[in-house]
Amino acid sequence: MPTWRELVAEAAGTLAAASVVDAEMSARRIGWEATGTGPADWHEVADRAATERQLASFDRMVGRRSEGEPLQYVLGSWGFRTLDLMVDRRVLIPRPETEVVAGAAIGELDRQAGSIGAAPVVADLGTGSGAIGLAIAAERPGTEVWLTDVSADALDVARANLAGLGRAGGAVRLAEGHWFAALPGDLAGSVAVVVSNPPYVASPDDLEPAVAAWEPPGALLADDGGLADLFHLVDNAPPWLSGDGALVLELEPGQAVAVAERAAARFAEVETVDDLAGRTRAVVARGPTDR
Repeated sequence: MPTWRELVAEAAGTLAAASVVDAEMSARRIGWEATGTGPADWHEVADRAATERQLASFDRMVGRRSEGEPLQYVLGSWGFRTLDLMVDRRVLIPRPETEVVAGAAIGELDRQAGSIGAAPVVADLGTGSGAIGLAIAAERPGTEVWLTDVSADALDVARANLAGLGRAGGAVRLAEGHWFAALPGDLAGSVAVVVSNPPYVASPDDLEPAVAAWEPPGALLADDGGLADLFHLVDNAPPWLSGDGALVLELEPGQAVAVAERAAARFAEVETVDDLAGRTRAVVARGPTDR
């Protein structure tokens, strides 16, 4: 039986031959997954022989990756801020730019800390895997977080991720429905932060081939040049927010001006947030005036 070091090297070659761009990294990550290790303890198993069961699992994952399936789905989980989230084809893959959006929402929660009491309310609309809302729950314990999605399948994934959050998830609620319609009416006027990574891609032609082939189109594509859901959230958020509440929306850089202008008619203050690449990634609107 070959050693894990040999298996990973062979897998890297197989993936490279299948035109997988990150062949070496994918092979390494699959090796970690199959052995239950990571970068810190890989050396402990690298020169050991694989068991038949481990080898079967490893080969299945390499086969899926060689067919173009995203590494995150192959592994079944991916990191997001402090969390390790379960992900599969029912939800979008968590991305670094969305970590920035989650950070912006946490910043808005902190900004209001002196005025919103001990149990502020956050609504993560269109939550998918639960990434944004669960990150907030983990990093700001005591926050009442609502995770909503129109997709029951996506909420099943979010529910599984919530179960892995432990005590930090005690104040997290899940609700199925279209945007604000999923929230209970008694939350109106009391939500400190509404945050969303909504569909904002105008056309399938704008997607990378792997994204178009594997990730759920309903979580990606929106009408009106990708602006339909963004505008809906801007137009309908004010009645749900507290007087100093904030709306935080992820978007494409080219949509920022249109969304900011729309928000300026309904909020006292609007600003944009850049991602780690220096591109505008979110609009933050504070203090609803149109209620």
